[in-house]
Amino acid sequence: MAIWDFVKDAGKSVFGKAEAAEAKPASQPAAAAGKPAQDPDTARKVAALKAELRALNLDKDDVHLTLRGDTVRIDSKGADRETLEKLVLAVGNIEGIAKVEADLPETGAGAEAGQAPVFHTVKKGETLSAIAKAYLGNASKYNAIFEANRPMLTDPDKIYPGQTLRIPQG
Repeated sequence: MAIWDFVKDAGKSVFGKAEAAEAKPASQPAAAAGKPAQDPDTARKVAALKAELRALNLDKDDVHLTLRGDTVRIDSKGADRETLEKLVLAVGNIEGIAKVEADLPETGAGAEAGQAPVFHTVKKGETLSAIAKAYLGNASKYNAIFEANRPMLTDPDKIYPGQTLRIPQG
């Protein structure tokens, strides 16, 4: 199980008002079928995360999210490595999420067996061109980074400090 850190206070806001996000959970009846009951606030946040994944066309039937505090665990049996990396970023780049846990498949999307994905957290003043020059050796390869981060990115000029991006390899 790999864990990635994200900037908790940066990203898209999908959880609603801060007051709602900090609401105290109501008491829950005993869980059915031996599963622990999920408090209403956690269930609301998971639903918001799933809605965001649906909007990005990344939510497949086998994608399951578990939220514990500011950490999300992603489980998916059918996602290839590239899709799972995009799922990690889509969830991690949400305001209020600090860590994402997932098991990446060993191969797929050009990845070498056991090779960790390369992620970059955007710093103030950075551009995709500057990031491409640093990682890919050529500023004009910014479009490769842009394409590797679709559908989360819709415009190469719309990145923000604290956002984490996939850096394509090969």
